[in-house]
Amino acid sequence: MERKVIIEMRNIVKKFPGVVAVNHVNLKLYKGEVLAVLGENGAGKTTLMNVLYGLLQPNKGEIYIEGKKVIHRSPLDAIRNGIGMVHQHFTLVEDLTIAENIVLGLREVGFFVNLKKVAKEIEEFADKLGIKINPYAKVWQLSAGEKQKVEILKTLFRNPKVLILDEPTSVLTPQETRELFKAVIALKQRGLSIIFISHKLEEVLHIADRIMVLRHGEVTGELLRDEANPRLLARLMVGKDVFLDIKNPSTTPVSEVVLEVRNLEALGDRGNLALKDVNIRVRAGEILGIAGVSGNGQKELAETLYGIRRPTRGKIFFLNQDITNSNVLERIQLGISYIPAERLKYGTVGDLPLYENVVLTRIYDSKIIKDFPAIPNNLKPIDVRVIEELAKELITRYSVVTPSHKALVKNLSGGNIQRVIVGREIERNPKLLIAEEPTAGLDIAATEFVRRKLIELRNKKCSVILISSDLSEILSISDKIAVMYGGEIVGVFKPGELEIEDIGLMMAGYSKMNKERIEALWA
Repeated sequence: MERKVIIEMRNIVKKFPGVVAVNHVNLKLYKGEVLAVLGENGAGKTTLMNVLYGLLQPNKGEIYIEGKKVIHRSPLDAIRNGIGMVHQHFTLVEDLTIAENIVLGLREVGFFVNLKKVAKEIEEFADKLGIKINPYAKVWQLSAGEKQKVEILKTLFRNPKVLILDEPTSVLTPQETRELFKAVIALKQRGLSIIFISHKLEEVLHIADRIMVLRHGEVTGELLRDEANPRLLARLMVGKDVFLDIKNPSTTPVSEVVLEVRNLEALGDRGNLALKDVNIRVRAGEILGIAGVSGNGQKELAETLYGIRRPTRGKIFFLNQDITNSNVLERIQLGISYIPAERLKYGTVGDLPLYENVVLTRIYDSKIIKDFPAIPNNLKPIDVRVIEELAKELITRYSVVTPSHKALVKNLSGGNIQRVIVGREIERNPKLLIAEEPTAGLDIAATEFVRRKLIELRNKKCSVILISSDLSEILSISDKIAVMYGGEIVGVFKPGELEIEDIGLMMAGYSKMNKERIEALWA
């Protein structure tokens, strides 16, 4: 029996200034299937879906829905043609209830809304899908997983034929991811067609019926799930064989405590208490992984340790020296490096050329300043020839794609900006490296490269604090792991000591270790 084609995209081309984001891509989606669109950041996945959803207009190509040619000039056209999209970042209004968010923009509801009636309809609709919600709950009260379900409900309430899920698991715990997958399978069984966008191989192999791989805006492979395996998919994504498993032989950390944090508290950007009584101890030659759903104090912890954010309580000791009130420059000079998640805000100066960004944290390094004995170090000029050579070496070593070492950093892609920052901080040979989402935006090969670099630093007796929303990354290269929830350390353990389910419960705030056990593990 021939399967029914719901969507067909033919010869789609989408160009931006200087970039062909989608290059002659063809896509078919059948009724009641999950099609995974797999590719690294920048491969063209989201751009292709934005064309389908009417957020972008193609330079070339045609879209057919159930055999009929359509033109989507806006998302409203796509919605009318039965397409719903759940975006990578939440689009909910935090101060409104679940019911209010779901009916926003629905013409059928009208200007005056009977919220009680609508809330009952939404609750019944959710029950049919096996999703339990309180329609009167405010969105700000929800966990990331609950918000994701509301986003899906909001889309499904319009009764689409096709559901597009763009990187839907990026902020979910392992348990929430499994619940999402159950919901996706249930929707598929009800006849809904689903496009699942991801760069995570294990998710795609778990959920997809069929897999389409994009690289540099072009289709490099299309295969059934049973025909796929991680190494094949990685090769299609990257263009070469990639060693996915990093061997991290455990080493015994040097007994010297490099960083000790005692009863640390700090405020968030909104004036809320973002860090609550945090205690940490990191030894030389140790990678401490900080796990948790994004937004639970990890960012504030990194910024407080580096000196960007001032603590309201507690102490920070670096090599037995109290640095609680030290500024960023003083911490850099002591040997602390930082790879920030917000690469444009804290990691680079966009209007400066690449070669100057390479030495932003080394401006008083004797290797890069001209030797004038009579002039104090802080007044000596920088040797431009030296920093240009350093930049060229970093470009080669970290495979930075750039027209020149003199190119402005703001004109580089996000992934290449990340390579510049990672290279700059690692090449300083620090005593402590705070790495916040260091592989975000990198392809598989570059991710593997950065992880190996972190392990090399650890093996040189550097201490590393790895903050990552990728739990598999944390588990693969950390010597010890701390879980953060609500600004607190709720658990400390070594890889292999806990099941994924137990880690997920801590990440979601459903369980925590007692203080005595946590303190014993810091010893």
